[in-house]
Amino acid sequence: MNVNPGIFKAYDIRGVYPSELNEDVAYQIGRAFASFLQADTVIVGRDMRTSGPSLFDAVTRGLMDQGADVINIGMVSTDQYYFACSRLGHPGMMVTASHNPKQYNGFKMVRKMPQLLSGDEGIQDLRQLVESEDYRQPARKGTMREIDLSDEFVEAVLALIDVDALKPLTVVADTGNGMVGPILKRVYERLPVTLIGMYLDPDGTLPNHGLDPLQPENRAELQQRVVDENADVGFAFDGDGDRFFTIDDRGQFISGDFMTALLGQYFLERHPGAKILYDVRASWAVPELITQAGGQPLMERVGHAFIKRRMSQEGAVFAGEVTGHYYFQDFNYADSGVVPSLIILEMLSKKNKKLSELLAPLESTYFISGEINTRVADTQAVLQALAAKYADAEQHTMDGLSVNYPDWHFNVRASNTEPLLRLNLEARTPELMQAKRDEVLAVIRAE
Repeated sequence: MNVNPGIFKAYDIRGVYPSELNEDVAYQIGRAFASFLQADTVIVGRDMRTSGPSLFDAVTRGLMDQGADVINIGMVSTDQYYFACSRLGHPGMMVTASHNPKQYNGFKMVRKMPQLLSGDEGIQDLRQLVESEDYRQPARKGTMREIDLSDEFVEAVLALIDVDALKPLTVVADTGNGMVGPILKRVYERLPVTLIGMYLDPDGTLPNHGLDPLQPENRAELQQRVVDENADVGFAFDGDGDRFFTIDDRGQFISGDFMTALLGQYFLERHPGAKILYDVRASWAVPELITQAGGQPLMERVGHAFIKRRMSQEGAVFAGEVTGHYYFQDFNYADSGVVPSLIILEMLSKKNKKLSELLAPLESTYFISGEINTRVADTQAVLQALAAKYADAEQHTMDGLSVNYPDWHFNVRASNTEPLLRLNLEARTPELMQAKRDEVLAVIRAE
């Protein structure tokens, strides 16, 4: 069939409904998934998007027509979906477009936890199968049954922390009418904390704000609410719950790399000498704090498919990405929003310090730009211009272009989904950070 090849991304399938991704395409993707993996059973869940029910019906019909039995786990967060795939030992498809705007939908696909289908491994094979419709003939038609693993999920995530060590903290949580609210309430009702919820009910019309807490306008209300409630911490979750962000007691947003550094150090108290992964964009805070704590910091490409694979290969206990993905060996190497929220509560309780106090040494040492996006006509030309300008620096191309000087460094990489370049830059002083940020941006925007 004719299908827009652009919906087959680096880590998942994603497109605008119904112009790029509709029921006909979803049906063929279901057939292709079952055929490519020769799967006899597939776990399928979905998020709250308004196009979710019809796309779920279409993709599961494709799976069953191709001979696969479907285990319907219902409306769930992505970490609940990963938990189901791991617990039941089957491949899976999650109908979600994560933090994308409400007109999008798509599929996150598990081969066998923690291995996911990615652009390098499987997603382009699905595209070719959908285009050719060259499926193997099934011997039978599949069936569907429903399973609710939410009770098991609650027990599993609570087992990852010492609940008895928690202090009576006040938490403001904004799930943005995404998928995390219902399961978060069930987990937190087991804790000695006060949960102040914002937009906990799933609603695909998104009546309050967007699903990506990295965008300042989507977290502004939460930041103010933390201050107004005199709360200890604020938590923001993206639409499907695999990304997670923290607001400290001052109402300030904490970057993903600073959070990775703090959590990495905390994990090393439990696991001395362990390996911890971080992505190429991260602050020096991550490898330096991990090394100081006696751990082994390992750099990896951006993207959950790469991080999960490397973690399982290395036996790393924890990984964090700048964009709010946190991965845990004890959670089947999967990323979760609920799990890091619990570990932060345990960390604050055991250290008996405010989050702002734990952050103070980082904020006085590391000066980061945050991610700055620029729309460009030719990403490769800009990367070549940057490589030439900073030819005297140490450079590597693990993911985009990384340029390292003793007192400042940056990474520039192309978006997997849009004609954008993403800059992350850091320096040892705020003045140098600002100067070099502007200098690099001038090169990017001159091309």
